[in-house]
Amino acid sequence: METKLLILLQLFLAHVLTDFVFQNTKMVEHKRTYKAKSWVLYMHSLLAGILTYILLQEWTQFLMPFGIIITHFLIDLWKLHKEKDNLKYFIIDQILHLIILILVWLYLIQGFSSVFPAIEAFFSSSKQLAIVIGYLLVIFPVGFVIGKATERWQKEIAEEGEQNSLKKAGRYIGVFERILVLTFILINNFSAIGFLIGAKSILRFSDTKGARKQTEYVLIGTLMSFTICIAIGLLIRYIIH
Repeated sequence: METKLLILLQLFLAHVLTDFVFQNTKMVEHKRTYKAKSWVLYMHSLLAGILTYILLQEWTQFLMPFGIIITHFLIDLWKLHKEKDNLKYFIIDQILHLIILILVWLYLIQGFSSVFPAIEAFFSSSKQLAIVIGYLLVIFPVGFVIGKATERWQKEIAEEGEQNSLKKAGRYIGVFERILVLTFILINNFSAIGFLIGAKSILRFSDTKGARKQTEYVLIGTLMSFTICIAIGLLIRYIIH
């Protein structure tokens, strides 16, 4: 088990060194400017394969670093053709690289035969499915429900010109706070929920000082969000235990 983990860490280290340590802003700009004609792109992809080959020390595995070079080149080239170099494409890019690393890892440890049984076991476990469903609920439907339930107050605030915040900031704050609340419940750390409520109350109420309707709107949304998340968390704990 330790050897298998070591191989995965070696693959990941090679990727981190290639994409973050040995690549600077000027190199990225050169790749975005010239794309497939950029010599930096070719050297960058070659470096990914060389570092992987050196760190793994699997000297007879010639096809493995070559595969890393080709896939790294294609993934980076795909990203370079996107108009915006934003967080969305960065995450997709890194996920694709990670998938390739995992496939290489499974090939090296001869672990493909255990993949499908593991997937089957995961989807056959009521506990694991309950946890996945719980997180999906608090991220997507719960946010929609709260948005619809507080829609009239949001419109009232907007009409009176009291709204002054970053675009979609409240939505992302809500998603992260619901994830945290559900996580705290699942790990049986209820006291952390109180800390989260207190921290948010201090920040949001100081921001909305003098705007009573905005304050009330924030309070309603927060309490509604926490109530639903706690209910979902307790239900999942009941299913698990």
